[in-house]
Amino acid sequence: MQSGDPNEATTRLTQTIVDEMKNTDAARQSRDGRLRIFLLLYIGLLAAAGIGLHLYCEKRILAPFRKLQGFARDIAAGNLDLPLAMDRQGIFGAFTESFDLMREELKSARENERSADRSKKELVASLSHDIKTPVASIKAAVEFMLVTQRGEKDKRQLLRIGEKAEQINTLITNMFHATLEDLQELGVSVAEVESTVIPRLIRSADYRGLIRPFEIQSCIVLADAVRLQQIFDNIIGNAYKYAGTELEVHSVIDGQDLIIEVMDFGPGVPDDELPLVPVKFYRGKNAAEQSGYGLGLYIAGSLLSRMSGGIHCENRADGFSVILSLRLA
Repeated sequence: MQSGDPNEATTRLTQTIVDEMKNTDAARQSRDGRLRIFLLLYIGLLAAAGIGLHLYCEKRILAPFRKLQGFARDIAAGNLDLPLAMDRQGIFGAFTESFDLMREELKSARENERSADRSKKELVASLSHDIKTPVASIKAAVEFMLVTQRGEKDKRQLLRIGEKAEQINTLITNMFHATLEDLQELGVSVAEVESTVIPRLIRSADYRGLIRPFEIQSCIVLADAVRLQQIFDNIIGNAYKYAGTELEVHSVIDGQDLIIEVMDFGPGVPDDELPLVPVKFYRGKNAAEQSGYGLGLYIAGSLLSRMSGGIHCENRADGFSVILSLRLA
């Protein structure tokens, strides 16, 4: 038997090995392709599941939670009129129902509180108005007895009674008007008022006769004469209580305003309390022994602001000043 060519055998072997390697590479590539497809499908399924979970959480958890957050902010801000839409099938269904019940209870409680507060203020206003009648009777009786009484001692006692009756009348008036203001029923009728009326109002408030002679600049202001009388009653009454000295009144026209300064020569007010003097119900350290509710200058400022005017207080080296501004017509 004749042996074959070694080179030919080697060639066939080499070709066989190459073919086997090609087949192996093809199988590996096929397997890798299937693996990549599987991985892509797996990643796609995970992404779809993630998106689905996100959408579910957004719709069923996050959105209702944000709605509850917004509702809580509205409640904290005092907005109790908007109801919370309830989703009884949702995760927060029970919570939304409880939250809305809480809103209704808070709204009802607030309405009851407002109603009770208004009733209380109306009662104060009614009592204040009713008390003014007997006080006016006391003042009238004192004035009559002063005319008929001859003894100086009795006259001094009657004058003291008259002063106390006037103090009570001022306190009642302040309480009455402060209550009306809270009820938004304190009327101010602004009209053109000649400045010649103002000295008469000031002298009417000066029942002790402590104001030195004065003049008011000639002009026409926008004011309510009835409310101006109340303003001067309060300012001069305060000066009586806290200074007890003679008073001076000065006036000047400054631009579009008539400025009136009421000056006393008492101890004044501590500088740290000065900004608080016109604040409602504020009473300084020097007011502890005096009757009052801290309403006089507050009411004066409130009334003046409705006349487009204003009020502020200043300490001087020799006393205390209350400065009013009235808008020129």
